[in-house]
Amino acid sequence: MSGRGMRGAAAVVGVAEQHYRRGEAPHGEKRMTLQAILAACADAGIDPRQIDGFVSYAGGSNDGAILGGALMIDELRWSNMMWGGGGGSVAAAITNAAAAIATGQAECVAVYRAMSQADTGRLGYAKYHYGSHFLAHGIGSPAQICAMRTQRMLEHGGVPREAMRSLVLAAYHHAQNNPTAQGYGRPLDVETYENSRLIAEPFHLFDCSRESDGAVALILVSAERARDLRQDPVYLLAGAQGAPGGFSELIDNDLGEQYMTAGFGPANNGKPGVAERLWTAAGLGPDDVDVVQVYENFSGPAVAALIDHGLCPPGEAAGEFMTVENLTAPSGKLPVNTSGGNLADSFVNGLNLAVEAVRQIRRTSPNQVVGAETSLFIGGPMAPLVSSVLFGNEDTL
Repeated sequence: MSGRGMRGAAAVVGVAEQHYRRGEAPHGEKRMTLQAILAACADAGIDPRQIDGFVSYAGGSNDGAILGGALMIDELRWSNMMWGGGGGSVAAAITNAAAAIATGQAECVAVYRAMSQADTGRLGYAKYHYGSHFLAHGIGSPAQICAMRTQRMLEHGGVPREAMRSLVLAAYHHAQNNPTAQGYGRPLDVETYENSRLIAEPFHLFDCSRESDGAVALILVSAERARDLRQDPVYLLAGAQGAPGGFSELIDNDLGEQYMTAGFGPANNGKPGVAERLWTAAGLGPDDVDVVQVYENFSGPAVAALIDHGLCPPGEAAGEFMTVENLTAPSGKLPVNTSGGNLADSFVNGLNLAVEAVRQIRRTSPNQVVGAETSLFIGGPMAPLVSSVLFGNEDTL
């Protein structure tokens, strides 16, 4: 089945998230995952025993057989892990669930992720995808790798650093209307941002995502079944994943201009990349997007991802477009990360952003975009593999 053939075949009908400050979760990852899945099922009005598929990403030991047994499901038909490192495959996990439903491999799929420092430690140091050439030269954190690419974007690409600052300030602005955000009650101003300590040039403290304990779950079913459930369906219009050849943690020596991008651009042979394939499958384009949730591992990659998707102009013009006014709900030109995002709300490897993308279509966001019909979720930019998914309401089908 082609990407276009999947359009509108599956819908998100239940969502749930819980998050805590790093190291403060009251339970381990398995229990938090089960709690999130049960809450998402309650949100949808679905019996958890009807789940027959599980999809996660970026590692973890609680696979479909383990969770299915704990939930006493009737049958397990789909149990997948999306590879790619970090949060690059987070949107791909949702597309994977939709593909299973569209092709009849499963009927009710849970997409989930849990993180607990007590169980799996921190993500902010040398884990996952680090070649020996990185570690031998003192490069041992995602911040350092993304900082090099971002510095290239600023110096060679001509993107002003103010574009990054606006993204951060917009996230903290949104967090002030979200009582569950970790940045709630802690507004951020330009002076505080600029004077914060340097982490890895050009990233200062507030350019870097939080790392939270917690769990997130989404429940997907067929579009036909979704219309009879409790919540208004949020349809998957398109999803795409991949990376240009050479966009790799093993060599980190991308061809041409790719090094300063987020990885959503064309392949080395000129064929369409992730962003273009997404728009083609959706039958829509950047101008049709009402609101965006972009994974900000750090502010620079998020800006690069918006440029890759055609949502923000490249070069100097990015600074003119990326203003706090344009990026904030309810009526900015392109509201971004309306819950506060990974920077000011929480970071459960980015899946919490997908929940906010769904809320925008449901009209239940703490910073609701007026008349939102399409909601784009962009997975971890500058990761070895990246992904995006576009959601829409019934009027977009």
